[in-house]
Amino acid sequence: MKKVAFHNLGCKVNSYELDGISQMFQKRGYEIVDFAQKADVYIVNTCTVTNIADRKSRQMLSRAKRLNPEAVVVAAGCYVQNDPEGAALNPSVDIIVGNNHKASIVDIVEDYIAGNGEDCFVSDLSKPCEYENISISETAGHTRAFMKIQDGCNQFCSYCAIPLARGRARSRDMDQIKAEAAELAKNGYKEIVVTGIHLSSFGIDIYNILADKGETNTALLDAVEAIANTDGIERVRLGSLEPRLLTEEFVKRLSGIGKLCPHFHISLQSGSDSVLRRMNRHYTTAEFEEKVALIRRYFEHPAITTDIITGFPGETEEEFEETRAFLNKVNLYECHVFKYSRRRGTVADKMKGQLTDAVKSERSDILIAESDIRKHDFMSYYVGKRVKILTEDEETLDGVTYTVGYTPEYVRVLGPVTESGKITEILCFEAGCDTIIGKL
Repeated sequence: MKKVAFHNLGCKVNSYELDGISQMFQKRGYEIVDFAQKADVYIVNTCTVTNIADRKSRQMLSRAKRLNPEAVVVAAGCYVQNDPEGAALNPSVDIIVGNNHKASIVDIVEDYIAGNGEDCFVSDLSKPCEYENISISETAGHTRAFMKIQDGCNQFCSYCAIPLARGRARSRDMDQIKAEAAELAKNGYKEIVVTGIHLSSFGIDIYNILADKGETNTALLDAVEAIANTDGIERVRLGSLEPRLLTEEFVKRLSGIGKLCPHFHISLQSGSDSVLRRMNRHYTTAEFEEKVALIRRYFEHPAITTDIITGFPGETEEEFEETRAFLNKVNLYECHVFKYSRRRGTVADKMKGQLTDAVKSERSDILIAESDIRKHDFMSYYVGKRVKILTEDEETLDGVTYTVGYTPEYVRVLGPVTESGKITEILCFEAGCDTIIGKL
């Protein structure tokens, strides 16, 4: 029995795809081993969202070859899709598999081992192509599963290399979505997190929906409702959304889905309109604020989170202060703060006013500290209230063992030890930095 090991870098979509690839190898009779062990085949699912991601991808490929110089090392995913020539020059890499060839990766590897196969599979994703279906029936977690329903992006934000790596927006077939939801429910998963590279674009290639123009994306709503209507699924959580997706009709219909978690990650990237224009983001801060207010009108105490990039080319001190002020004004649950990373092939790469890492770090530290204060305030709301958590694993704190679970708002709660994979009601009595302590 051949042994195969996997390592994932990057986003939840990458993680989902590697879960699917792992199950494909398992069905072919391979033994799955830890990446640190000696294996016959190593699959590294790479990422290219930042320069650091590129570097980590190269490091993991080199590590795989050091673990077993005789092994077949496969570089898959976004880093090799964006730079196949560079990946091919890496002496640690035997096979290159770009995006939209992952579903065939077992055949590619076996053909290569048999001496009949090629070693480079990278298509031009700048041209329209079909959605590549990879499905899962289980995942590393025991209670929550991610489900990819969309790939690619048409936005071309000036800082982002992902449209180059993932291609144009394309959507998964609804029957495949329903079938996977049913399979996950059958295997005991209670919560599904709906995700994609640009989830807000789901359906645009099938139904010609112009969500970016303010149309209501009924296709995405149909998909969410179909998953929520699956017997055994108790929660549905949405991945990252674009502000313009959130029309009143869209939010109102979401509010009628009883199993929907009131946890919304809405892309912002900057609280300065001038920076947003340079980023080629398709909204203003006023529009973003309007969407936040809309969600709060239809949901009680929703958790709203966002992403922020600090140190975008030309970002002045005044523009940074605009972002600080705006974030404090809209008062979100949590901000994921990233330092701008220069990516070859993007518009921002050629912009003047590239800032130093020291400036980026200083601004990032400020936003993270202020976000932590707002997060604690949000969590303190639950002290004295009863919440329902989906139990996952156990954790010991100050000598006491607790069950870890998450509320529908994705607030982390420690409660009395109980069975994993159950919805349990907890009384919250203490809010820490990122965790609430509760009791039955």
